[in-house]
Amino acid sequence: MKFGLFGINTGRCALPEAAARVAQAAEAAGFESVWTGEHVVLPDPQVPPSPAPPQHAMLDPAVSLAFLAGVTERLQLGTGIIILPQRNPVVLAKELASVDVVSQGRLLVGIGAGYLEPEFAAIGSDFASRGARTDEYLDVLRALWTEEKPSFEGPTVRFSGIDAQPRPTQQPHPPLLVGGHSPPAFRRAVSRGNGWYGFFQDPDGVARCLAGIEAARTQVERPAGLGELEISVSPPPACDLDTARRYQDLGVDRLTLVPAARTEEDWLHFVDEAAEGLIRKLS
Repeated sequence: MKFGLFGINTGRCALPEAAARVAQAAEAAGFESVWTGEHVVLPDPQVPPSPAPPQHAMLDPAVSLAFLAGVTERLQLGTGIIILPQRNPVVLAKELASVDVVSQGRLLVGIGAGYLEPEFAAIGSDFASRGARTDEYLDVLRALWTEEKPSFEGPTVRFSGIDAQPRPTQQPHPPLLVGGHSPPAFRRAVSRGNGWYGFFQDPDGVARCLAGIEAARTQVERPAGLGELEISVSPPPACDLDTARRYQDLGVDRLTLVPAARTEEDWLHFVDEAAEGLIRKLS
């Protein structure tokens, strides 16, 4: 099993010097990857289902990962997740390709459809059509990253007679991991994703999601070029060894751990504990 560390762009790790030290410690401790979260804005005052208070610091994922690429050597750098329908996919393709280039091919692209309607309203992005646009935008990213002469004709995105350089270092492109716990997300992961990413799912929740993914396989075709569907999960905090083994038995390939950390010292302590209690026993 591989282990990731979630939240490298949030809270205390929104400070670059703290994020650098935590990422370097994670790399030395045997973590495979570090992961960013994303909300461009948060509702003020906080109301459900908003996950954090509006004053919670959160760096842009591409900026954070590009910075961390320069202070690490081996860590994979993941977005967990980017809210895809809030983005211009042509601009995002350039940003993410640039991160893959400066990191020498270490980017993992987690995406999701989003769920905070006030955030969509502030950005000027239609909330109701977010699922359809997520599917379309995934196809846009792949076209810009892989086609010799990129062109696209979709419901909301159209282009031809252009090029987008540089291409990502990874070929054919960085892995695309689809987040979400709904039937549309499962179908999206099967038909368009290299992996599926479940956030804050306990083992029982993961079992239900995996059953949903299996059901999706009977509804949509999986292109052979996508390979096996890699399963990544962020468990609730305080994931112990027995719980991690339950995830492993379910077929989870990567646990992206979520520390309940406020200070830099908390983060570093969590990294050390995870290395001793989980990584050295299950990797």
